[in-house]
Amino acid sequence: MKHRIKVAIIVLVLLSVLGFILLLPFRTALVFYEENTDHINAFLPISIGDSFQLIFTHSIHLTDVSEKYEVMDDYRIKQFEIVYEEFGIGMPSNAEEGEKFIYEDGKYHVKDLDNYFPEIKVRNGKTVSKNRLAWEESQSDKITPENINIVWFNDYFDPGAWFTVKVEKLTLMEYLKGVKIHE
Repeated sequence: MKHRIKVAIIVLVLLSVLGFILLLPFRTALVFYEENTDHINAFLPISIGDSFQLIFTHSIHLTDVSEKYEVMDDYRIKQFEIVYEEFGIGMPSNAEEGEKFIYEDGKYHVKDLDNYFPEIKVRNGKTVSKNRLAWEESQSDKITPENINIVWFNDYFDPGAWFTVKVEKLTLMEYLKGVKIHE
């Protein structure tokens, strides 16, 4: 009888430790939640201070628009630049106070943006489905085309699908269950 109680206690302690490990947040990630749910569709492991880009093809002038973001230490997402090739619906024609509007290498840049978001609503294009996610290798000191990773949304999401994108710490269970975005 004493032996069974000891085994039961050991099993209970081991299960508690395992449960604690599985439910303890351990890895920061850019998380793509399906529409307005808590269902994780995919995630990209990312660190505080890292940057990423959401690139889409404008549905009217059919040229790329790149929105550049940085992960802040409070898990907010800071938009710091927009790059595009054509003026059109939804594209800025100048910079606001404190921002810079520059034309270089055949593209318009609105730099020094100071926009913060707790989350971003993103739609994978339905009519023109050429949305991409780009990020830099964390170990790189200098950004070059060789250390930029790019994935197509269509490799992970259905055309027309809506997402809420947040920076959060994932538990080990969420990490193992989810779809990790990688090049």
